[in-house]
Amino acid sequence: MTLLQDSTAIADITAEQRAQRLEAAGAAWNSRIADDVANARLTYTVTGRGVGSVGTEITSGKHRFLVDEPAGLAGDDAAPSPVEYALGALVSCQVVVFRLYAQALGLTIDDIAITAEGDLDVRKLFGIDESRRAGFHDVRVRVDITGPDSAEDYERLRVVVEEHCPVLDLFANTVPTSGELV
Repeated sequence: MTLLQDSTAIADITAEQRAQRLEAAGAAWNSRIADDVANARLTYTVTGRGVGSVGTEITSGKHRFLVDEPAGLAGDDAAPSPVEYALGALVSCQVVVFRLYAQALGLTIDDIAITAEGDLDVRKLFGIDESRRAGFHDVRVRVDITGPDSAEDYERLRVVVEEHCPVLDLFANTVPTSGELV
């Protein structure tokens, strides 16, 4: 990710520290939601400003980063493209949900690496063939987990993760979306 400001790197933590954080977060959310189901609803806001040829400077809370396109798509290749960030969002969400549910199910993940690969046909983007999809027509996710549990346990975990991953849900299901020009 191309950051536009100094940021603190994500610290390496021990498996015990990770387990404590995951358990504490789960307990806190369970308590908040038990108090009032409205506490389960979150709203995220991200803004973008056009820069360069087709680049965008994104602000999300205290974080700022660039999005661009390669030269072949009129960009300056200064940062990943929107669709690369989309795949990155899928990968990072999967990592979170794998760790969350491994903890909940009593499984151990020593290491996890996830690769997402998506196929996109640019004919719709460029107005050449309106019958095509503008977005990915196929996405493949490969998960490499190491740990002491059985392959069957990790496969059951994968199924649970696919059922609960918010970003995978965005890819797999139609989301009502509206737009307005202001």
